[in-house]
Amino acid sequence: MNIEMLFHETFMSRYSSFKCFNEFLRKGNFDVKILEDIDNIPDELFDRHVDRETDFGSWKSMLDRANEEFLSVEG
Repeated sequence: MNIEMLFHETFMSRYSSFKCFNEFLRKGNFDVKILEDIDNIPDELFDRHVDRETDFGSWKSMLDRANEEFLSVEG
């Protein structure tokens, strides 16, 4: 799955102050090319960034919501 498809502009604008997921990552100085790269970031560090910069308290809750919304549109 493509990061931009999952965390599209509407999703990011709704739940954060960013227009795209890459802006969100750059703000935290994270180098992510594919979704699996996020697995290499310490959970505590990424959760803190998600909590500070979005409406979500953790990366898991942000990812879960993105997947739910993606599946409801696709399904």
